[in-house]
Amino acid sequence: MPEVELRRVRMPLAAPFHTAHGTSDERDVLLVRVDEGWAECAAPADPTYTSEYTDGAHRVLRDHLVPRYLADPDASAQDISTLLADVRGHHMAKAALEGAVLDAALRAEGRSLASYLGATRPRVPAGIAIGMTESVGALVEQVEAAVAEGYGRVKLKVQPGWDVEPVRAVRARFADLDLQVDGNGSYRLDGEGRAEALEALDQFDLLLIEQPLPPDDLLGSAAVARRLRTPVCLDESITSPAAARAALALGACSVLNVKPGRVGGLLTAKRIHDEGVAAGVPMWVGGMSETGIGRAALLALAALPGFNMTGDLSASARWFDHDITPPFALDEGMLAVPDGPGIGVDVLLDALDACTTSVERLGQA
Repeated sequence: MPEVELRRVRMPLAAPFHTAHGTSDERDVLLVRVDEGWAECAAPADPTYTSEYTDGAHRVLRDHLVPRYLADPDASAQDISTLLADVRGHHMAKAALEGAVLDAALRAEGRSLASYLGATRPRVPAGIAIGMTESVGALVEQVEAAVAEGYGRVKLKVQPGWDVEPVRAVRARFADLDLQVDGNGSYRLDGEGRAEALEALDQFDLLLIEQPLPPDDLLGSAAVARRLRTPVCLDESITSPAAARAALALGACSVLNVKPGRVGGLLTAKRIHDEGVAAGVPMWVGGMSETGIGRAALLALAALPGFNMTGDLSASARWFDHDITPPFALDEGMLAVPDGPGIGVDVLLDALDACTTSVERLGQA
C-alpha cells in the first residue's frame, strides 16, 4: 500500500501581494506526497478567491479523498478522477492527489511530466502579475522593475476605482509592452463597480481583460464581451471542459486561462487544451504564488503547443526569497521546462523541514 503524506508549510512571500480579494504576505501551502511523488494544492488560505481553501482541502483529502485512493491503491493517475467522482467539487484537493500519484509513477518510469503531457518546447515565456499598490507611481515603478528583469508580459490587477488611471500610467510609460488586466470578478453589470467602466480600458491596446465579472455570470460576461474591443478571458469561470465549452459557446470569452488546480488536475487541463486547440482558441496557463513544486508542473503544462499566450509563470524570486526546490530563474525572459523524471525537480528536504508546520501520514510504506 502506498504512503500518502499531507504536509503543511508556511512560506513568507518576498513582498506583499494586493488584489481585490485582500493582501497576502505569506503562503500556507498544502503539499501532497504519494511515495516519491509530490504535488502542491493550489487552494489559498481563505475562501475568497475560490470556495476552496487550505484547511478545507486538507480535511477533504484526509477524510474523503485519500481513503478512497488507499482503498484502491493500484489506481493510476488516470483513474483518480473516476475514483473520486462521488465527492462533489473540491477540484484543487483532487488535483493535488492526482498530481502526486502521477509524479510518483513518472519518476518510477524515469519519464518527465513534460514529455508525458506532450510538451513541445524546452522553454516558455515568463509573465508577471502585479497587484494593486499604494499609488500609481509605485505601480509604475514595479512595472519598470519587472521589465528590467526581463518580463515581456505584465498583468495588472484592477478593480472599480483602480483601473483606468493605473493602466493609463503604465501604458504611457511602456507604449509597446504586452499588457493585460485582471478584474478577479470585481465588476458588475449594475450597482457599484458597473462594467461600463471597462469600456474605457479599450483605449490602452490591452492583450485581454481577464475575469471582469463574477465566475457564475457567463451571460453577463457575454454582454461585456460584445461591448469591448479588447478580448475577454475567463479564469475563475473555467472549472471543467464543459464550463469552457459553455463559456465559448455563449460568447462569454474568446481566450481561456487554464489552471490545473481549478479544473481538477493536469489531465483535465490537458483535455481542455486539446479541445481548445481543435476549436482554435487562444489559451494560456494561469499561475499563482506556487512553490517550486507547483511551478514545475505548470511549466510542463505551459510547454504544450496550444498554450500560445504567455501565462502567469514567473521566476521563483518573484514570490519567495527561499524556495523548497532549486529556484527557477529568468533567462532572456524565458523559464526552462524541467526535463527530469516526474515534475523534473527534487524537493530540498532541509528547506522543506525548515518551513513545515505539520505532517500527517496515511497508509503505510
